[in-house]
Amino acid sequence: MSELKGYQVAVVGATGAVGQKILETLEKKQFPIAKLILLSSKRSAGTNLKYNGEVYTVEEAKPESFEGVNIALFSAGGSVSKALAHEAVKRGAVVVDNTSAFRMDENVPLVVPEVNESDIKNHNGIIANPNCSTIQMVAALKPIKASFGLKRVLVSTYQAVSGAGNQAVEELSDQSQAFLNGEDLEPEILPVSGEKKHYPIAFNALPQIDVFQENGYTFEEMKMINETKKILHDDKLPVAATCVRLPFFTSHAESVYIEVEDDHASVEAIQKVLTEAPGVVLEDDPENQVYPTPLSATGKSDVFVGRIRKDLDQPKGFHLWVVSDNLLKGAAWNSVQIAESLIKNNWL
Repeated sequence: MSELKGYQVAVVGATGAVGQKILETLEKKQFPIAKLILLSSKRSAGTNLKYNGEVYTVEEAKPESFEGVNIALFSAGGSVSKALAHEAVKRGAVVVDNTSAFRMDENVPLVVPEVNESDIKNHNGIIANPNCSTIQMVAALKPIKASFGLKRVLVSTYQAVSGAGNQAVEELSDQSQAFLNGEDLEPEILPVSGEKKHYPIAFNALPQIDVFQENGYTFEEMKMINETKKILHDDKLPVAATCVRLPFFTSHAESVYIEVEDDHASVEAIQKVLTEAPGVVLEDDPENQVYPTPLSATGKSDVFVGRIRKDLDQPKGFHLWVVSDNLLKGAAWNSVQIAESLIKNNWL
């Protein structure tokens, strides 16, 4: 980006896993920053972080922290966003929020730039970054929906522990070593840190991400269902999700079953559409065992799609395998893309 003007940018939650990735992404994209303000909870305040070769001291996030800020990138948990996002807006900042606090607010755009960038211009000071597992799925589904229509979506996820934060990453690492040493596993974080019961994640699969709702689905599953409909502007689209945490560190994978409207849809036609889609990379060559994996997607900003095949019983049914780095496209990269769009389109 060749902007001459710099912006005052605040990163809230700068010491967390996503906050760190936001800083890396801002630096990688050479985002036009005149002044950078790093904010966190009182507990993490005082931490020193490097950005562009300079050392910054993280400050405690308070309402007055946002005086003069143009863009505030929030990733410090929903309670922090609810407490401070409107305070930032009052002081003239546009907030890009990476929590679930405002995603389903009808007055807040929920945006994946490759999918629904134009929704950004309708913001009232806050733009929501979707759930990581939703982002990668809709990036793959939007071009298919545009070309062939979409009648149904069923998704099962295989999600990395980094989606649950740094403590979950440490828990997987510690438990894996303990398991290999023949020691007892002592879970304290997963599946949900605030729940009464915890299960080991090492060499295991946990069919619970976030808390259960009254309908039997978890909050993560309901996020995927509701956010997909909002982003694709299709409240009547049938969507169902099962979200599972698996013992690897980074990148979420998803098995997605779709039913399209167009009788002429084919594997080759869907492959062609995805090849041309922004932010999507097709890795689909079964003969040569080419398909995306969490390890191969880690550290990359795109959404990778493979294993596209026609359902054997449903003429308009297709299966896809979708993988993306949950900390990059699923969080930091998408947030910074939204900020870039605000500047590029004069929507600040």
